[in-house]
Amino acid sequence: MGEYYHIYNRGNSKQKIFLDDKDRERFIKLLYLCNSKQRIDFKNDIVKRKIDAWDFEKGKSIIGIGAWVLMPNHFHLYITQKTEARLPSGTAITDFLHRVLTAYSKYFNAKYQRTGSLFEGKFKSVHVSKNNQAKYLFSYIHLNPVKLIDSKWKERRIRNKKKILNFLKAYRWSSYFDYLGNTRSENKILNRIDFLNYFDTKVTFQKEIFEWINLNDND
Repeated sequence: MGEYYHIYNRGNSKQKIFLDDKDRERFIKLLYLCNSKQRIDFKNDIVKRKIDAWDFEKGKSIIGIGAWVLMPNHFHLYITQKTEARLPSGTAITDFLHRVLTAYSKYFNAKYQRTGSLFEGKFKSVHVSKNNQAKYLFSYIHLNPVKLIDSKWKERRIRNKKKILNFLKAYRWSSYFDYLGNTRSENKILNRIDFLNYFDTKVTFQKEIFEWINLNDND
């Protein structure tokens, strides 16, 4: 295992980058497909051949993804470069993200007949060096969607914790769904073996999330 990073980026001028579920599906499929030494063209290798992206044999991953979430105008990833991944173009992380963001931008611009940059410059990265920082990041990423139903939940008392937890359980566009032990194709995005096993069961994972919610409860 190599270095660990919190990666994020948002739409140019804070614009939305995911307008419907098809957009979100395309992005997460790119998270899976672009995590490979192969150069995969979504249109030619997947669409024209009528292959389910999740069934495509992409070979070994070049990075490990420990957590992810999609929000309307941004995304978060917790990733690490695999020590055996050496690419001519540079670091595996940079190569991976360049492929994902370029492919998604081309898809988005073509679909919505727009031109110009979709994302706000180069992706942002924060080096994760401490265990407590890493453990917090899992909760931070997975709690991001709560802002969609209560934008001020961190600043004020949480009135309905059950509602928040039920919302997170039903939110498809993050790895929270996978840490609950649900079986779905999107499980293939994660490489949990590359990360410390902070949550050996879904019960300990949910307990950690619940504790972070409690920390922001002023009652």
